[in-house]
Amino acid sequence: MNKNYTSHKKIKAKKTLYRSLLATLFCLVANPLFWYQQSAKAQTDAYCRLTPEAIATKENLRQAVLTGNKEAEKQYQDILIQHGREVNNCRLRNWPKTQGIWLRLYPCDARPGEIDRILDHVVNKGYNQVYIEAFYDGQVLLPAANNPTVWPSVLRVPGYENVDLLAESLKKAGVRGLRAYAWVFTINFGYTYSQLPNRQQALARNGKGQTTLDVIPDNTSLHDQLGASHAFHTFIDPYSPEARQDYAVMINEVLKRQPQGVLFDYVRYLRGVGPDSVADEVKDLWVYGEASRKVLLQRAKNEAGKELLTRFLDKGYVTSGDISAVSYKQTPKWQNFFSPATTESATGRLPKGGSGRQVWELSVAHAAQGILDFLKMATKPVKQKGLSAGAVFFPGGNKRVRDNGFDSRLQPWDQFPASMEWHPMSYGTCGDRNPSCIVSKVERVVSMAPNGVSVIPAIAGVWGQPVTGRPSLEIQMQAIRRATPQINSISHFSYGWQNVEETRERKSCRL
Repeated sequence: MNKNYTSHKKIKAKKTLYRSLLATLFCLVANPLFWYQQSAKAQTDAYCRLTPEAIATKENLRQAVLTGNKEAEKQYQDILIQHGREVNNCRLRNWPKTQGIWLRLYPCDARPGEIDRILDHVVNKGYNQVYIEAFYDGQVLLPAANNPTVWPSVLRVPGYENVDLLAESLKKAGVRGLRAYAWVFTINFGYTYSQLPNRQQALARNGKGQTTLDVIPDNTSLHDQLGASHAFHTFIDPYSPEARQDYAVMINEVLKRQPQGVLFDYVRYLRGVGPDSVADEVKDLWVYGEASRKVLLQRAKNEAGKELLTRFLDKGYVTSGDISAVSYKQTPKWQNFFSPATTESATGRLPKGGSGRQVWELSVAHAAQGILDFLKMATKPVKQKGLSAGAVFFPGGNKRVRDNGFDSRLQPWDQFPASMEWHPMSYGTCGDRNPSCIVSKVERVVSMAPNGVSVIPAIAGVWGQPVTGRPSLEIQMQAIRRATPQINSISHFSYGWQNVEETRERKSCRL
């Protein structure tokens, strides 16, 4: 009897299992989204990247939404939240705690579902921050129908005038648990600005009367040297009131789209090429714009100081004869500088280490102060809203070169506010498996940063393989962690680098 009872139980269990499998199969046929409802939480690897299965699940739902599947819409939103939570929880358990990526959008990203697809890909790769470029190459990521700035909109296709790519991408990033910043150019206003007839006085000029467009034409060899096209670059005089007002309008419009922070790029002057990469004479400096020259002369504390500065700017040097000529009534004085001595060199010019150096370093300090003042102005509305503000810079942009020269970018990042995030662009090509030149840049910034500053290195490359002489992202990150364990946030430049073919298609497609 026990044997019969046991046999009966086994038969019943088999029937139950059969019915269960049959019901599951029926549900899969009737509803292809059923398996999503039964799936376990998405899993992540050591870099917080989602599994191929989790990625496929989400992509199937996204495509179902595009076909008008109403049931899929709710499930897609649920999985976005789930994956965002999964990645953020993973980031809490793993290094780095914050991992960001730099993203440029194009007109074709207005296609249905495209921003969703891009941001899904960002989350899939384990990122919990995204920096969306809102002002670049003389264009703004604002709708053409609502763009009060002096720059054209990125999206200028008829029929798309009201599409707000910035607002849409920021909002959709938030749904996915991504902390989304706006990323903007700063001193580089773009080629379109240089073509405005009523803004010529706002452009940066050197001692030869040249603008940055005059100094560096765009060509292939320069692209190889600098790694970027200069066709769209125009740097402004940071002391120009017109430039400051134009920039303030743009920043306020960006802030209306509610980013969680703003990153300021190109907080510097143009980098020269070859010998021009070093500024060692006053006429190399971008202090000859109308406003910059005026403010520099105002740094003189008396008429003698103003006259000597005028001669220095006009001639490019001063002699003991110049000192004598302006000093017969009073000793020249400037802000925070000693009065000059009259030691004469064999050439008749003041020696580099004497008074000539004083007016030279005053001019350099004035140029650098223009960058700092502009940054302070630019970040003010961001800080007033209680949002994060960050400055992007080259670790070598503040270096002295030899005895009397400076890196032509004159990027005084060591004087950036400690309340800002510091994003050093730690790019280097020291070999497919050698990250030493990249690590040294991070170490330099960390050694010079005040206590409490959030240093977030930006590194360039792709996952899993070297590219253009750079090690994989994994190798770079591991080396940075070993050398500077206090670093707990990092970012990758860029989405375009990691997705070359896709980005090429996004740039070239037609709406």
